[in-house]
Amino acid sequence: MVTTVSRVLNRVSSPADLRTLNDEELSALASEVRELLVQTVARTAGHLGPNLGAVELTIALHRVFDSPTEPILFDVGHQAYVHKILTGRAGQMPTLRQTNGISGYPSRQESEHDWIENSHASTALSYADGLSKAYDIRGERRPVVAVVGDGALTGGMCWEALNNIAASDRPVIVVVNDNGRSYAPTIGGIAEHLAGLRLRPGYERVMGTVKAGLPRVPVVGPSLYEALHGMKRGVKDVLAPQGMFEDLGLKYVGPIDGHDRRALEAAFAQARGFGAPVIVHCVTRKGFGYAPAENDEADQMHQSAPFDPATGAVVAAPPRRWTEVFADELVALGERRDDVVAITAAMCEPTGLGAFSRRFPERTYDVGIAEQHAMTSAAGLASGGLHPVVAIYATFLNRAFDQLLMDVALHRLPVTVVLDRAGLTGDDGASHNGMWDLALLGVIPDIRIAAPRDEPTLRAEFHEAVEIEDGPTVVRFPKTPLPAEIKAVRSVNGVDVLAEPGPDALVDVLVIAIGATAADTLQASRAATDAGYTVRVVDPRWVTPVNPQLIEFSRHARLIVTVEDGVAVGGAGSRISQAVRAAGVTTASREVGIPTQFLAHGKIADVRMKAGLTATDIGRRIVEWSALVQRAETDTLSTADSEAIDTA
Repeated sequence: MVTTVSRVLNRVSSPADLRTLNDEELSALASEVRELLVQTVARTAGHLGPNLGAVELTIALHRVFDSPTEPILFDVGHQAYVHKILTGRAGQMPTLRQTNGISGYPSRQESEHDWIENSHASTALSYADGLSKAYDIRGERRPVVAVVGDGALTGGMCWEALNNIAASDRPVIVVVNDNGRSYAPTIGGIAEHLAGLRLRPGYERVMGTVKAGLPRVPVVGPSLYEALHGMKRGVKDVLAPQGMFEDLGLKYVGPIDGHDRRALEAAFAQARGFGAPVIVHCVTRKGFGYAPAENDEADQMHQSAPFDPATGAVVAAPPRRWTEVFADELVALGERRDDVVAITAAMCEPTGLGAFSRRFPERTYDVGIAEQHAMTSAAGLASGGLHPVVAIYATFLNRAFDQLLMDVALHRLPVTVVLDRAGLTGDDGASHNGMWDLALLGVIPDIRIAAPRDEPTLRAEFHEAVEIEDGPTVVRFPKTPLPAEIKAVRSVNGVDVLAEPGPDALVDVLVIAIGATAADTLQASRAATDAGYTVRVVDPRWVTPVNPQLIEFSRHARLIVTVEDGVAVGGAGSRISQAVRAAGVTTASREVGIPTQFLAHGKIADVRMKAGLTATDIGRRIVEWSALVQRAETDTLSTADSEAIDTA
């Protein structure tokens, strides 16, 4: 699906084309880019606010630096829609985040201009450090640009990288896109330092220019910067000190009005010419130029559902989601227990901590984009007699694994980790799928993992988790809307039976549904029943440790099939199979899960189909595996009969 783009934009198929445009055309281009952003995200959903704030900045970068020869690396990448538009993908924007369309993040498959695509924060500076070292070894003197938000500067990797970058004379240009926010307002000491710069008179003059320009967006007034730079130990802005960067030995330029293209170009050109590491501090406004985004107090339309472009109003009310249920239960828990505290890594609202933070602000800690610190800080809180609830996306748990293993679990501390967006997330692509957690967590000794299947079990299992005081607990749930309640036929020693021919029946297949797979698994089991096989479907509720009742059920089945929305290799199913074998049970077992692949973005239903995780796929496999077991048993009996005849 390709659309015809507007009059200036249709002359831009590569960054080189930007250098042929005059000031009037560049102002028109900024307007057209903003219009395309709004119209696109209104239909496809996605990250609107960050991109609206980065239009002039991205145009200026591509006019000064020769991409892709001079790499421009976008940290996280959610602000790279403008970069995509300017590098030949404007006509593909209607396919943004759609199945077989362009990604919502930089993608190496899409363009040579996209160098990195992992979309986890605070990594671009390390990539830039490594790339610059590679060029140095090869005898090439190429600048490498890393665009990093002020929110990402709260992540420790940024400072580890800056420490190394500053120790060299390689031409790494760090562009700090400072809008005072990641999802929510950026917090912490670094944020306070940047805020201190914003309070100085020079910064106020910059912001005065930005605010005055709002009614004229995207036509930005003449630059107020006739002399942007002074010299002190290298390049430095004359308006504000660069204390925290200067202490590292980095040259500093700024703050620069991030919506004044000519000022940005002058700053980038001087930084480029310096030939050594430079920080360029650009001040932008998230959502700039689109009133509904600017006026959105929560997050400036950081990540938007489909909306009416004329008003910014969401087109349809979203269905009730798992996150909302968790949010309600956390507040209720906080009312009853004053030892419960909440921790977020810069994602208070998206992970469901918003209501708790408003009700109990003194018991809520936003640590910035710092999942590792969040987990060990939680360990400290637990050591002090509190019960921390750490709420993060499942994909970001990968970053805090060592801390959960060594700082929490080793000390048997009562920390409850709530993993939102577990399983397949779809349109945000490979780096956001929460498919690794069950395999990773399974190697942690004595950890307890709950996987609810619906709203009542989420409420119950979350409360069970926070009652455990002798070690860490995990509660995981997906991004998808809540399913209808799935009632158990009966419960046996903590395992819910969802379907069976009878309580004492020997069955052909024991199907173990992990968490939110229960609805599809029940539907899939009907295919096996229709094929003539008897089926018992159970939900263990707590995935780890393996409930002994599952082993008992396995003794009364000819085949065990586990179904999970995590990677099959090393996942919950494999641990159940190991436990069954360790108990001396010889029942055959098979695992249904996500293949160990980086799955492309797309609608969740499409990604599930590619992963073989639809109800139809699960049902087909249950039937095929049941037939194989039946055939094997028949062959065994035939062989035994033949041997008996031969012996006779």
